[in-house]
Amino acid sequence: MEPTAISFSRRDIWAGYHSDSGKKPFINLDACMELWMAVLSNGFDATISAAAGEDAALLAELRAVFIESLERQVDLLSRARCDGNWAVAAQRLKSLGASFNAPTLVALADLALDSAPGDPTVIRKLSQFAGEIPAS
Repeated sequence: MEPTAISFSRRDIWAGYHSDSGKKPFINLDACMELWMAVLSNGFDATISAAAGEDAALLAELRAVFIESLERQVDLLSRARCDGNWAVAAQRLKSLGASFNAPTLVALADLALDSAPGDPTVIRKLSQFAGEIPAS
């Protein structure tokens, strides 16, 4: 098996860096920045791809579960008329966005938390966001 960054433990990295040999491992900062920028630019896709690995069925299932949960919570939010139900649905949307690294969803959930229950603008933006996510 080829060693990867994932296969090294913190202890292995610490021991390699703090060895008495005087040789420090080379860290390719350009590659690290490219990886970091890829994660930042497309966090949702990168997160579910990393979780699924090369298993296409798992990737499709994770995406379907995300979309199903998003649609369910947007529906609950649209039917909420009291502050409590609205806040619970908005918090669930925020948690969903944070779990799947979807910062746009987190921002929309924050907007919902700051809005009055039943705000049609927030519901429309969340529905639009849900419609823009490809199913596969």
